[in-house]
Amino acid sequence: MSDRPIRLILVDDQELVRAGFRMVLDAQPDMTVVGEAPDGEAAVALVARQAADVVLMDIRMPRLDGVEATRRITAASPDGPRVVVLTTFDLDEYVFAALRAGAAGFLLKDAGPAELLAGIRAVHSGDAVVAPSATRRLLERVVPQLPESAASPDERLAALTEREREVLVAVGRGLTNAEIAATLFLAEATVKTHIGRILSKLALRDRVQMVVLAYETRLVRP
Repeated sequence: MSDRPIRLILVDDQELVRAGFRMVLDAQPDMTVVGEAPDGEAAVALVARQAADVVLMDIRMPRLDGVEATRRITAASPDGPRVVVLTTFDLDEYVFAALRAGAAGFLLKDAGPAELLAGIRAVHSGDAVVAPSATRRLLERVVPQLPESAASPDERLAALTEREREVLVAVGRGLTNAEIAATLFLAEATVKTHIGRILSKLALRDRVQMVVLAYETRLVRP
């Protein structure tokens, strides 16, 4: 495993917010802020010339919002930095759009330093950036406002076995692997295997995208 610090880019139109994040992040021995941008357009340009591992992305910004900036960054390179949306629950609809655009997850702006740091480390390691239950609470507020998906659950989920569907439903409801194992009477290792197969079959990147899909297809309803 590389000893190189996690390289971070901060994107927010408020300089004081960026300064506050930088102070916390640069104090960590395993993190370093390698760049800042005041809007989405500047962020896309910065990512193109500055190697980074994680981008902390605000949503509402001038010139180019965080949703479109996220879409451009993730589309430019599948091996590029993972984008984490910074938000408050007042901006739920934008966060859902950003997750669909390729964001790896979200963090609340008023999260404490410990939660912020743990989230960054989690997403850098390839995991969901927040607890599934937090993702579920956000989507429960957003999904009722979304139009019905054009594709039915049968069309989008036809590749899954019945057990894999059950696991996907459980993930969509915000259960942890241990909780899924207890609910479905499975070993936790078996749950992890099912999740890996779901991600592979449906070409999903991570657990966050599993939750999004479960709600989009109405497999899980608030």
